[in-house]
Amino acid sequence: MMDVTQYVDAQNGYLHGEIFTNPEIYEQELQQVFSRSWVFLAHDSMLPKAGDFIQNYIGEDPVIVARQKDGSVAAFLNQCRHRGMRLARVDRGNAKSFTCTFHGWNYSIDGKLANVPHGDAIYDPKDLSDANCRRVRLHNYKGFIFGTWDHEAPDFLSYLGDFAWYLDAYLDRYEGGFEVVAFHKWVVPGNWKFNAEQPASDAYHAASSHISAIEARLAQAPQGEPQTKEALKRMEMLAAPVGNQVGSPYGHGAGWFTKGAPINHPVVNAWDESMIPHVSARIGAERVNLMAHANVFPTFMLLNNFSFRITLPRGPDKMEIWAWTMVPKCAPDEVKDVMRREVVHTFSPAGMFEQDDALNWEEEQHVLRGAMARRTPLIYRQRLGQARWDADGLPGKTAGHVFAEEGARMLYQHWLDLMSGESWDSMAAKKQAREHLERQRQQATNTQGALA
Repeated sequence: MMDVTQYVDAQNGYLHGEIFTNPEIYEQELQQVFSRSWVFLAHDSMLPKAGDFIQNYIGEDPVIVARQKDGSVAAFLNQCRHRGMRLARVDRGNAKSFTCTFHGWNYSIDGKLANVPHGDAIYDPKDLSDANCRRVRLHNYKGFIFGTWDHEAPDFLSYLGDFAWYLDAYLDRYEGGFEVVAFHKWVVPGNWKFNAEQPASDAYHAASSHISAIEARLAQAPQGEPQTKEALKRMEMLAAPVGNQVGSPYGHGAGWFTKGAPINHPVVNAWDESMIPHVSARIGAERVNLMAHANVFPTFMLLNNFSFRITLPRGPDKMEIWAWTMVPKCAPDEVKDVMRREVVHTFSPAGMFEQDDALNWEEEQHVLRGAMARRTPLIYRQRLGQARWDADGLPGKTAGHVFAEEGARMLYQHWLDLMSGESWDSMAAKKQAREHLERQRQQATNTQGALA
């Protein structure tokens, strides 16, 4: 196993570009990061009826997620046990069973081997006694279905930890939850971690990378109308931002503006503001503005304009992005339609913001082909040493500014922990030791301040 500690110093805020380009590191990620983590596979609304299934991936392993006759959900490796052929060849559908097109082996909807052509004549029964598809361990969290291959991994709630409080501010926000109204997928020539760290940590890029897109959107609105003035006010937030960022010991992260998202459509903003009393009653007034860009490690991302996405690794220099537009079921149809069109205009293959981001990631990847570029430390030191545990009524470790890199540092620290190959118990002990030391230092600083 490759020692990657030479490339990441999360505590001091430096890392080397080698982790975005090295094929050996990428192969190790498939084994130690994706095969061991909880990854998003499906939403309940994608599987309304018995027999409904979708294809997804854990790393580069194809997975079938299927609704069972009893209403439960099963997931298993999309691979025939005979020669490794893919069973389901379409992205989604409804099936009573899955049959391999190579030799005709048939599997039930839960991945169990059901029939083998000429089986009695050519196989000893014991040869097929363990020929079922490899099953995925699942957890359904508020309608969002996550899975892992690792039966030693912590349960999903422990995996979320304090971050659940922030995730729930998004998922519990509206009565009835969410429904899928659109789906896009596309390929970007950049490493998967570029995308993962951005919603976890980087609101900082918006005022530079996205300024032309923001100005273009403002130019489309009639001048002088209340919603235009509100949009301009929100744009000013990028120049003088107020907000917070949270990082998790298990690599999750989020950042938010305390006065709400600065780029959403006026129609969406108006409806969302009309819902504040209901939202406040559901999740508490202190979480009304926490609907933020966020990432559940490794690559389940929530954007504040109703785009839910995953990033699938496709080599050290390529990622495939799958993005679902999920709108609140309780929203009026006309508002849902604006939400859908807004995702197309912003964070989709044709979206203005998405193209800005994709170009950044592509150029980063291109530059990191250079030997000196890979050896030159990259600087992740925003608000370094200033994050606090359980500060200002916010659980977990937060930085008191929306422009910070605490989420990225904790993402890469967890990545480093996983890449060591240590057991989950050993990693948990190290995480607890780090937190204990940081809390001690925080308490000492608070005590000194009180005495001064």
